[in-house]
Amino acid sequence: MVLSDRSIRRALEAGRIVVSPLGDSAVQPASIDVRLDRNILVFRNSRKPYIDVRKDLEDLTELVPIDDDEPFILHPGEFVLGSTFEHIEIPADLVARLEGKSSLGRIGLLIHSTAGYVDPGWKGHLTLELTNVANLPITLYYGMKIGQISFSQLTEAAEQLYGSAELGSKYQGQTEPTASRVYRDFNKL
Repeated sequence: MVLSDRSIRRALEAGRIVVSPLGDSAVQPASIDVRLDRNILVFRNSRKPYIDVRKDLEDLTELVPIDDDEPFILHPGEFVLGSTFEHIEIPADLVARLEGKSSLGRIGLLIHSTAGYVDPGWKGHLTLELTNVANLPITLYYGMKIGQISFSQLTEAAEQLYGSAELGSKYQGQTEPTASRVYRDFNKL
């Protein structure tokens, strides 16, 4: 069951769902609009000959801030990481889904490749996987509406929440775009 605007507002008021700061008119019929934060994580392709998923990739990326007056230009075929302006928290009995805004999708902007699923227990800013599939560059502005998050009720509260030590969650509490930490999966083998 997907939560309606009424259910979302009640959950926000009760503090069960946290979206902070909540933008004006952010609550939609069955979702909440989220905005783009200032920092973009850009891949510096000249630093390595390939991506080795078993190694830490922190040195493969560089944080680039979006100025107040000038946009970040996302070129055709380019892939960067951004994050939501909002801090988001999901309770134990809900799961969330991040989707792009249809108006942006219609010009070729994708906001996630596979990371649209937000587990119960999540706390932090969501990393966005931004890709331009259009033939022309697309401008990205700090604070622009970039996506929407919807919420679904679980059959019962999750036993182990995202962020619990047993799960080895890699991104809990992030405040800016975060490079892949897939290499940590290989440390467990």
